[in-house]
Amino acid sequence: MRRQTSISTILLRILLLLVFLAGVGYAGYQAFQYWQVRDLLPVGMTIAGIDVGGLTLNEAAERVNAAYTAPIYLTHLDEQVEIDPARAGFQFDLDGMMQEAQAMQQTQTFWQGFAAYLLQRPVAPEAVELKASSDTNTLRDILQIVADLLDQPAQAPGMNTETFTFVPGKTGYTTDIDASLPAVQQVLFQPDNRVATLVVHDQPPEAPGMDMLKRAVQAELNSFAGVGSVFVMDLETGEEFGINADTALSGLSILKVGIFVDAFRALNGPPDEYVRSLLEDTAIHSSDYGANLLLHVAAGENNTYKGADVFTESMHELGLVNTFMAVPYDAAVVATRPSTYVTPANSAGELPMQPDPARQSTAEDMGTLMSMIYYCSKGGGTLLAVYPDQITPGECQEIIDLMEQNLEGNLIRFGVPDGVPVSHKHGWDSVTHGDAGIVYSPGGDYVIVEYLHQSGDWLPIEYSFPVLREISRIVYNYFNPDQPFAGRPSTLGDDLSPTPEPTLEPTPEPTPESGN
Repeated sequence: MRRQTSISTILLRILLLLVFLAGVGYAGYQAFQYWQVRDLLPVGMTIAGIDVGGLTLNEAAERVNAAYTAPIYLTHLDEQVEIDPARAGFQFDLDGMMQEAQAMQQTQTFWQGFAAYLLQRPVAPEAVELKASSDTNTLRDILQIVADLLDQPAQAPGMNTETFTFVPGKTGYTTDIDASLPAVQQVLFQPDNRVATLVVHDQPPEAPGMDMLKRAVQAELNSFAGVGSVFVMDLETGEEFGINADTALSGLSILKVGIFVDAFRALNGPPDEYVRSLLEDTAIHSSDYGANLLLHVAAGENNTYKGADVFTESMHELGLVNTFMAVPYDAAVVATRPSTYVTPANSAGELPMQPDPARQSTAEDMGTLMSMIYYCSKGGGTLLAVYPDQITPGECQEIIDLMEQNLEGNLIRFGVPDGVPVSHKHGWDSVTHGDAGIVYSPGGDYVIVEYLHQSGDWLPIEYSFPVLREISRIVYNYFNPDQPFAGRPSTLGDDLSPTPEPTLEPTPEPTPESGN
C-alpha cells in the first residue's frame, strides 16, 4: 500500500515538473518572440483613431497618412463628388503624432509590453489623438464650387416675347452651405466613413411680380417711336407699377371719368331721365357737349366753368394733384380766369408728352381715380372716406356700369377675350391716344391706363392702336397665365379707325358769372 502511494507521488511530481518546464519553455519562447518585435508599436495602440499595434513607426505613419489623405466624398442628391482634403483646407501633423507615439512606446517597460504581447491586448490603452486643423473659409469655397456645379436654382417666370404669354417658373434646388459645413468637417477628421451628405433644399420659383410685368410692357413700348405712359394696379393686392406714369399729359376725354364722379356727388338721388341721358351720351359716345352739361350738374347751376372748377377742386381733394380742367371742352379761354394750372407733373422740367394747357392729368392720377371708383363700389376706399355723404357704393357701381357700355375705342377691350367685362373711357387728339379702364378678368380685377404720344402734327392710329392693344393683352395675360389670350389676328388690321368723338351740339356758352 505504501509502495503504491510512493509511485503516485513520483508520477505527480514528474507531471508537475513537465508542466513547469513546458510553461518555462513557452514563456521563454514568447519572450524570445516578443524580444524580436519589441521595437514595434504596442498592441492596441491607436494613432488618430487608427489601430497601429504591431506596426513599425514608418508603417504606422504610412497607414495614418493614407487614411487622412484619402479623398472625402460629398453626396449631392444623386451625385457624388470626390474632394482632396488638402484642397479643402485640411492639414494634420503626422510628425507630431508619430513622435508622441514613439514617446509612449519608449516609456513602456519590458514586462508591461511582454504582458500585453502575451494577452494580445494592452495593459493600459494607449492612444495618440489626431492633431489636425481645417480652414473653414477654404472649405466653404470648395462647397460653393460644388454648389455652383450641381445646384439647379429655380427658374424665374418670364414672358414668351412671340406670344406675349407668361411662362411659369420651375422649382429648383440649392445647397445650404452653412448647414452642410459641420458634416463635411466631421468626415475630414475621421479615418473611415469619409462620406458627407450635403444639405440641399428645394427652391420654389418666385411668383410672377409686377417688375416682370413692367419689363414686358416696357419691351412693347420700345417698339413705339414716340413716348408712352402706363399705369397698372392689381385691385386685389394694391400692387402697382408705372412707366412715365407721373408725366403730365393731355386730359382728353378720359377726364370725363372724374366728371361722372362729380355729377353723382351733386345728385340727391337717382339721376332723372335728363341726367341719365347725359351720362350715357358722355360715357358711351364720349360727347363733349354732354360732358359740359354734366359740369352744370356738378356746379349746381348752368355754369360750365364753375363745373370745371368743381372738377379741379374735387380731384385735388382726392389727392390727384396733377389733374385739372381749367377750360371746359370746346370752350374759349376767359381772360378773367385761369387758362391752366401749375402742378408737380407739369413743373418737373421737360414735358415729353406736350400736354394741353387747358386740361391735364397723368396716367397715375387716372389709374388711381379708377381704383377709387372700384373700391367705392365695394363699400370702401378714398371716395367714400372723402365724400361720405355725397356718393354711395351703388352710384360708383353705376359709373362702372356706364363705362362698361363704352364700345368705342376698343383699345383695352381688344387686348382681352370676348366676354371679359371692361369698364373704360378712351380719349385721343391728333398726337395723343389713350384709354383707362377696369378689367374684371378671371384671374383678378385690375386697372390699366395707357397713353401714347408722338410729337408732330399727327399720330397715325396704325402706329398707336396695335401697341395699345398689345399692352392690354400683356397685362391680361399676366393676370391670367393659365388662360392667356392669343389676340385677334383676324381683326387687328380691320378695325383701326376710331369712331370720332362727336360734339353733338355747340358747347353751351359761358354764363355771365363764368368769368368771375
